[in-house]
Amino acid sequence: MALWIQAQQLQGDALHQMQSLYGQHFPIEVRHYLAQWLEAQLWDAIDLENQLDEFKAKRLLEGLIQELQRKAEHQMGEDGFLLKIKLGHYATQLKSSYDPCPLELVRCVKHILYTEQRLVQEASNASSPGSVPVDGTPQRYQQINQAFEELRVMTQDTDNDLRKLQHSQEYFIIQYQESLRIQAQLSSLASLPPAERVQRESGLQSRKSTLEAWLTREANTLQKYRQELAEKHQRTLALLRKQQTVIVDDELIQWKRRQQLAGNGGPSEGGLDILQAWCEKLADMIWQNRQQIRRVEHLTQQLPIPGPTEELLTELNATVTDVISALVTSTFIIEKQPPQVLKTQTKFSATVRLLVGGKLNVHMNPPQVKATIISEQQAKALLKNENTRNDSSGEILNNNCVMEYHQTTGTLSAHFRTMSLKRIKRSDRRGAESVTEEKFTVLFESQFSVGGNELVFHVKTLSLPVVVIVHGSQDNNATATVLWDNAFSEPGRVPFVVPDKVLWPQLCEALNVKYKSEVTSDRGLSEDNLVFLAQKAFSSSSNNPEDYCNMTITWSQFNRESLPGRNFTFWQWFDGVIELMKRHLKAHWNDGAILGFLNKQQAQDMLMSKPNGTFLLRFSDSEIGGITIAWVAENPNKAGERMVWNLMPFTTKDFSIRSLADRISDLNHLLFLYPNQPKEEVFSRYCTPPNSKAVGDGYVKPEIKQVVKVEFSSPNPEPSSGNSFMEHAASPTVNQHHNFTIYPSITAGSRGAEGAAVVLPCRGAQEKIRNESMLDTEGEFDLDETMDMARQVEEFLRQPMETQWSGQQS
Repeated sequence: MALWIQAQQLQGDALHQMQSLYGQHFPIEVRHYLAQWLEAQLWDAIDLENQLDEFKAKRLLEGLIQELQRKAEHQMGEDGFLLKIKLGHYATQLKSSYDPCPLELVRCVKHILYTEQRLVQEASNASSPGSVPVDGTPQRYQQINQAFEELRVMTQDTDNDLRKLQHSQEYFIIQYQESLRIQAQLSSLASLPPAERVQRESGLQSRKSTLEAWLTREANTLQKYRQELAEKHQRTLALLRKQQTVIVDDELIQWKRRQQLAGNGGPSEGGLDILQAWCEKLADMIWQNRQQIRRVEHLTQQLPIPGPTEELLTELNATVTDVISALVTSTFIIEKQPPQVLKTQTKFSATVRLLVGGKLNVHMNPPQVKATIISEQQAKALLKNENTRNDSSGEILNNNCVMEYHQTTGTLSAHFRTMSLKRIKRSDRRGAESVTEEKFTVLFESQFSVGGNELVFHVKTLSLPVVVIVHGSQDNNATATVLWDNAFSEPGRVPFVVPDKVLWPQLCEALNVKYKSEVTSDRGLSEDNLVFLAQKAFSSSSNNPEDYCNMTITWSQFNRESLPGRNFTFWQWFDGVIELMKRHLKAHWNDGAILGFLNKQQAQDMLMSKPNGTFLLRFSDSEIGGITIAWVAENPNKAGERMVWNLMPFTTKDFSIRSLADRISDLNHLLFLYPNQPKEEVFSRYCTPPNSKAVGDGYVKPEIKQVVKVEFSSPNPEPSSGNSFMEHAASPTVNQHHNFTIYPSITAGSRGAEGAAVVLPCRGAQEKIRNESMLDTEGEFDLDETMDMARQVEEFLRQPMETQWSGQQS
C-alpha cells in the first residue's frame, strides 16, 4: 500500500501518466480499494511466456474477485450503497474480461505497478538528486529496465493491433468475395425470363449497393488501422533507437573504456552478463517489431489499398533493418584484448564475443573469425570505409577460430589461444618517432546470417592499439606508449590520436594507478611522492603541490627527452622503480619501510635531526631501478661532526644475489629505520636464516655478506657477525681503484666510503664476485654462472688461512 500512497502524491505530468494507466480494463477504484492486497501479491513470480503459470494467474484472478466482493459487502450507508453496486459491477466486469486469459490480468497489473514505481522514483530523484534507490540498484539500471517494460507493452500493443487488423482484413476479403459473387449472379440474370430477372435483380442490386458501401467504409477503416499501426511502430522504433543508444553508445562504450584503463592497471572492466542481457532484450524486441512490420507489408500486398501507408512501411522496414544491423555490429566485441606490447615470435591469446549471438541463433551455423594485424593508417582507412585491398602489416599464425556457443552461459565467443606474430611490416616513421611509438591494431572480422539468411552481416572490430617489439629491451618504451594512449585517448577518436600534452594531475592519476597495479599494493603514491615526481619531470624545486596543478607535461617530456644531466627519460626512471619494487621490494613498500621518492637534500634534512645509525631507503636519481641507503653517522675524520652517507645504489642484479633485508642486517652501523624503528622489528622476518650446519661432504657452506669498509661509531655498537671473515676496516677516504663506491653526502666536507657486496679476504675475489653478471641478457637469473662463481668461492675458502691472508697482503 506504500506505493499507492506515494503515487497519490504525484503532480503534473506524472499524475496524468499515472491516471492514464487505468480504464475499463482495470478501474482506478479497484486499485484504490485493493491497494494493500494488490501490492502484497507475487506478480513477478509468474512468467507471462509460460503457459504452465496460467493456473497461478487464475488463482490471482479469483482472489481479486473475492476481495472486490468482500469489500463491496462491507460498504454501509448511503454512499456505501453506491460504492457497493460499483465494486460488484467491477468484479463482474474483470471476471468477464480476464477469465478466458488470466495471464493478461497479470500482465496488466505488473505494468501498472511497474509504471507507478518508476513515476514515484523519478519524482523522488527530482526532489533529491543525490538519493539512491532503496533496493540499491543503480538509477540508470532502473531507467533501462523501465524503458524495456515500456517497449514490451508497446510491442504487445502493436501485436494486438496487428491481429485485429488481420482479422478485419480477412473479414473484408470474405465480404469482397461476396460482392464478386453477387456481381457474377447479376451477370447471369440475362438468361432468366424478364419478370424473374427484374425481381431477382432488384434484390441483388440492393445487396450489392449495401455491401459496396460497407466495403468502402471498411476499406477506409483498414487504411486507418494500417496508418495508426505504422505510426505506433514509428514510436516503438524511436524508443528502441533511444534505448539502443543508452546501452550501446553509453553503457557498452563505458565498459570498453574501463577495459582500456584496466590495461594501465585500473579496476577490472567487469563482466558482460548484464550488458548481454540488455542487448539480447533489444535484439528480441527489434526482431519482433521487424516481423510485425513484415506481416503488415504482407497484408498490404495481399490487399492493396491506395494511401500513404505503403511508403511509410517501406521506411519502417529500412529503419528496423538499420537498427538491428547497428546492434549486431556494435555487439561484436573483444572480451579479452591481445597484449598491448606484442613481441614477435611469442604466443598470445585473445577472445571475441557476439553479445546477441545466442538470441539470434547465430550458433546454429557457427561463424569463423579471422585476426589480422594492421597499421594505424590502415585502421583509419577501414573506419572511413575506404578500400584497403585486404592489406595487413604482418603475418599472424593460428589466426582463424570458429565461434563456440556455451550453453550454460548463453555466450557465443571465439577464443584464440595460440596466435603468434611471425613478422611485422613497419611504416615510415614521422620526425623523432621511434619504433616503440608506432601503433598497430589487431582486426577481428567475421560473416554470418540471421533469420534463415534474411540478413547477412559482415562484422569487424579493432583491438586496443598494440606496440610491436622484437626484443625485451624495447618493452620499457613500448609500455610508455601504451600507458599514454590508454590513459588519455577519447572515445570515438580517429585511430589512434592522443593529445601531445596533458595536465600534470592527469598523468599523476595514471602513474598512481600503474604503480599500485604493478606493485600489487594498496599503498599508492602520496602527495609528497607526486611532488617529488613533478620536481623531476619539470626540473623544479617547488615543494608546493598547487604549483603543479595547472602545469602540462608533453609526451616528449614524458618519454622522448632525457632528464637534465641523465641519459634516460622520466618514464624510464619511473618504470625502473616499478620493476625494482615488484621484483624484490614489494613487501617492504607495503610495510612502509621504503620512503623511496626523496632526493639527497631531503634525505639529509630528515636524517640530521635523528640519532646516529638512523637510516632510510630512497630511489637513486642517477641509476635506473636503483635504491640507496642513506644514514647518519659520525665523521671518522673529524670528532664531533655528524654527516649523512649514501651507499652506492642496489639494483635488481644485487637483490638477485642477496636480499635487501639481509644486506641491512649485515651492516651493523644501521640501527634505526627512519624515524625511530629498530631495524630488527622491520626487516628480521625477511632475513635468510643462518646456515652453520655442515653439508653432506663435511664442508661448511659459505655465505655472502654485505660490508662497508668504514668505521662508524654509534651509541650502541654491535659486534661483527661471526660469519664474516674480517671486521669492518676504517676507510677515511674513497678508494678510487674500487669499481663501487658510496655516494658522498651533498653537504660540504662529506666523505665517501667503500662498499663491497661480499666479505672475502681477497680484493680480487671480491671484485670478481661483485662485477660478474648473475643475469643473462634478458635480465633473468643465470643459475649456471652463479654456480660457477659459488664453486670458485668454495675453492678459495678451502685454501689454508695463511695463504688467504698473504694473498690479500700482496
